[in-house]
Amino acid sequence: MTAILFGSISTLADTSEIQRDAFNQAFAEHGLDWTWDRETYAGLLDSNGGRDRVASYAAERGEDVDADAVHATKSRIYQETLRSTDVSPREGVAETMRAAKDEGHQLGLVTTTSADNLAALRDALSGKVDFDDFGVVVDQSQVSERKPDPEAYTVALRTLGVPADDAVAIEDNLGGVESARAAGVEVVAFPNGNTVDHDFGPTRRVESVSLEDLRA
Repeated sequence: MTAILFGSISTLADTSEIQRDAFNQAFAEHGLDWTWDRETYAGLLDSNGGRDRVASYAAERGEDVDADAVHATKSRIYQETLRSTDVSPREGVAETMRAAKDEGHQLGLVTTTSADNLAALRDALSGKVDFDDFGVVVDQSQVSERKPDPEAYTVALRTLGVPADDAVAIEDNLGGVESARAAGVEVVAFPNGNTVDHDFGPTRRVESVSLEDLRA
């Protein structure tokens, strides 16, 4: 194993509930009588892309909704909340990153979220996780297809100069797992609070991350 690739914001810090709350606030701002409770939101997380979730949900209800505008409002609220909330890294993340760096492993953050969301997370985790340790950070602006397409991983591997079979990915959702696998990368599922009940099939699951577990 040469490279460890964190696959989403919530593999570093579990912000899934902040995301859900931001959606609900955005719905209210746009005059929508929608509320995504945890069960509803968990069911929507089997696909990637918040804008597409909004559009699909509107279509199912037969409502004409500007999904781009709603998602933009959600993103603003999410970023503002992140920067004003005491956010901690998930269990084992900071220690694993330090140990990996000490042993000469490369680190990457491979998402298809926006650069603005990543900047907010970087601010929120300042002093706890050093984003400068990532040899590559992939975001939505660098790919033409979102996960579960493998493009984000192929970009990361190419940038790091690492073959797919010499990397391991950490993912918290089904689309991310599919993306890593499609790129030929071994993947470990590290579910967040809203994907903990998802069926990751044969993918190995962990409750915390450690360098030793990632080598297994």
